[in-house]
Amino acid sequence: MKDTTNTFELIVIGTGVAASTVAWKCHSAGWKTAIIDSRPFGGTCALRGCDPKKVLVGVAELIDWNQRMQNKGIRNEGRKNIDKDWHDLMQFKRTFTEPVPKEREESYSKAGITAFHGTAQFIASNTIRVTDNKNNNEHIIEGKNILIATGAKPAKLNIPGEEHVITSDQFLELEKLPSNIIFIGGGYISFEFAHLAARFGSKVTILHRGKMPLVGFDPDLVKMLLKKTQEVGINVRLLSSVKKIDYRDNGRKFIVYISTSENNTNNIEESDIVETDLVVHGAGRIPDTENLTLEHGEVERDRTGSVKVNEYLQSVSNTAVYAAGDVASTKGIPLTPVAGYEGQIVAENLLKGKHSRPNYEGIPSVVFTIPPLASVGLHENSARQKGLQFRTNFQDTSSWYSSRRIMESCSGYKVLIEETTNRILGAHVLGPHAEEIINIFALAIRLGLNADKIKRGIFTYPTNSYDITYML
Repeated sequence: MKDTTNTFELIVIGTGVAASTVAWKCHSAGWKTAIIDSRPFGGTCALRGCDPKKVLVGVAELIDWNQRMQNKGIRNEGRKNIDKDWHDLMQFKRTFTEPVPKEREESYSKAGITAFHGTAQFIASNTIRVTDNKNNNEHIIEGKNILIATGAKPAKLNIPGEEHVITSDQFLELEKLPSNIIFIGGGYISFEFAHLAARFGSKVTILHRGKMPLVGFDPDLVKMLLKKTQEVGINVRLLSSVKKIDYRDNGRKFIVYISTSENNTNNIEESDIVETDLVVHGAGRIPDTENLTLEHGEVERDRTGSVKVNEYLQSVSNTAVYAAGDVASTKGIPLTPVAGYEGQIVAENLLKGKHSRPNYEGIPSVVFTIPPLASVGLHENSARQKGLQFRTNFQDTSSWYSSRRIMESCSGYKVLIEETTNRILGAHVLGPHAEEIINIFALAIRLGLNADKIKRGIFTYPTNSYDITYML
């Protein structure tokens, strides 16, 4: 006789945004639901990503603003910089992150959602083994439906000495910020943390193997941000690959061997050698599926490790399984709002039958540097490849009132507008509050509002959003 205590209508693997969205919606519909995580409950965004990062960035923005406004109404009694305390900042950050796991688990328990701590592994198409090594427990549970929402993890660097590199998770737990830091990779993680560390006084270097960092953002605005990044003291080395990492002084100092376009060699002895206090992984993330033994659950993965899904976010090889968020092989950008959105799609398809498909039109993305850079829709190259006829509005806006009143020398925009329809194809914004401005463009693209309709809007003044009317 089957043990019904270990049989569920839905098993959710993960406790992040996608996972919790599906779990709560199905539970509210009366489904018997289980949720599993090997790490503290809450997921990447709440504990190790967006939320804690934004707390730190907020203080860095304050430091930067103070420096920009020197002798414009702000003086620090002859001192160039205000006093900064990284330890105090980390304590403040923990007031946001530390309560989350307990609160999440208590909310699940109170609602009647069965929570399991441990590593989830498929042992059959609808059966999961949960191994809790900490408490030496093992549970075998069956699910009529299973959602995989385990998110992403740092990609392997595949270089000697990789074990000396810390991840973004560990960076967000540093008790003390080192004097010298090297970030590997020129993506948003490296740039955000580099801007943060530089404002707190660290000497920072970013090593990027490509010709241009921040792939996925407008290259002209990236060039402007790159100039500002270098002006604040961050050394960005392009066409630079890490070949090896060694250490000395019992791991207190690290030696990084770098190959550049000038000395492109596999010979370690011919590499550039840089000494640093800390090396941080910012070279991309991959779906976290390695330990799920998906093959035992008849769940196919693609070459990146993503769960292969159909248009309904259902596994192409096991109809009982769905995937959402960074772990699914969709066209969505790996962002928290996208994970939440995909979670809603999965919940609808589980509860009402397969009918709902995701629409990824008009989803914005932001790199929270200082100032931030935001993007939504098409870039010029992709618009041309589609054969679209459009005009490009592009301008440096550092002389505009919205930038000059706060002494921000780095700001600009690029908007792509279709010639025949005045439809907004893409929008890219750099400067103060770019992360907010981009939402208006995203809404316009998603709802099909053309430039004429946006111009009919009356915006508050003086605000950065008001500037949109001059961008169209």
